[in-house]
Amino acid sequence: MSSGIAKSLENAPCPDNAAKFERGLSWLITRDLGPRVREGKNDWLFLNDELVVHQSRALNTEYRVKEIIEVGHQLANQGIELLIVLVPDKSRIESEYLGSQHRGAAFSTRVNDFEKQLTHNEIHVINLTEPINNAKLGGLTPFFRTDTHWSEPGAEIAAKAVAKSIKALKITPSPAQSTQIVTQVDKIRLGDLVKLAGIDWLPTSLQPMPESARHSSFRSEPIPSKAPSKKMDDLFGDANLPNIVLIGTSFSRTSEFTPYLEMQLNTKIGNFALDGGDFAGSANAYFASPAFKDTPPKLIIWEIPERVIEMDRNHDEKIFKGSS
Repeated sequence: MSSGIAKSLENAPCPDNAAKFERGLSWLITRDLGPRVREGKNDWLFLNDELVVHQSRALNTEYRVKEIIEVGHQLANQGIELLIVLVPDKSRIESEYLGSQHRGAAFSTRVNDFEKQLTHNEIHVINLTEPINNAKLGGLTPFFRTDTHWSEPGAEIAAKAVAKSIKALKITPSPAQSTQIVTQVDKIRLGDLVKLAGIDWLPTSLQPMPESARHSSFRSEPIPSKAPSKKMDDLFGDANLPNIVLIGTSFSRTSEFTPYLEMQLNTKIGNFALDGGDFAGSANAYFASPAFKDTPPKLIIWEIPERVIEMDRNHDEKIFKGSS
C-alpha cells in the first residue's frame, strides 16, 4: 500500500468493524467493490443485480406475468384500474459507461418482451425505456453516476410519461391539488452504491468522485371545489383521500418522482412504495392493509424495475391472497 493511502486511512473515521476496514482496503488496493457493486468507466457504478443471468429467468418471468394478470383481473372485478410502470435498468440506459462490465445479450429485449406479454393480456403498461432514452439523447443524465436510481431529471421525465398514460385511462384524479416547485439547488450527493460497497466511511478523496445533483423542494395546496358537496364521505373525510395509489420500490421514493407526478396530475397520490420492495414487497403489504381494504382507490400504479423481472422468486405467489 502506498504511504499516501496509509496516511489517509490513518486519518479516516474509524470503521466500526473489521469487515468495513477490509472493504476499504479491497477497494484501495484492487478496486474491488464487493459482490453487489460493479465499477464502470469514469467513476460510474452499477448494481450487480442488473447484470446477473438467473438460471430460472424464463420461468420467473412467466410466473410474474401470470401474477400481474391475476392481480389485474381481481382489481378489475372491484372497479379498480391497474397501470404497470416498467423502469429500465441503469446499465441499459447508461451502457456506454459499463467499461469492462458485461451486460448479457439475453437482456437486450427483456423489458420490451415483458411489456408485450402484459399488453397482449390487456394489462395497462408503460415501458419507460423510450422516454428516458429520449431524455438522454436530449442531453439529460437520467441516472445518478454512483447510485442505483434515476436522477431528478430522469424522475421528472418518467413522471410526465406516466401522467400521460394515466390521462389516457380517463380517470379523474382526486383530491384536486396544486403542486409547485419552490426551490431547486445543486447538492453533493452520496450514492447508495458507494454505501452498498462499504466504502462510504473512507475520505471523500479515496471514494469514487462525488457528484453534484439537482435537489428540488415542493409546495402543495388543495384546490377548492367549485361546488361544495354534501355527500356523507365528505363529512367523514374520505373525499380527501387520494383515489390514485402508487406501489413499487425505492424508485417511487427517490428523486421527487411522486411530487413530479402529483404536479402533472394536479392531485395527491397515496405512496405505498417500499425501499427494497423488489417485485412484490410493496404489493403484498398494500393489498393486505386497511388502506386498501377500507378505502380502495380508482387506480393503482405499480412500478417495477427491469432487474427484478427475472430474479429468483421471493414469496411472489402471496400477492393479493386473502386481501379481498
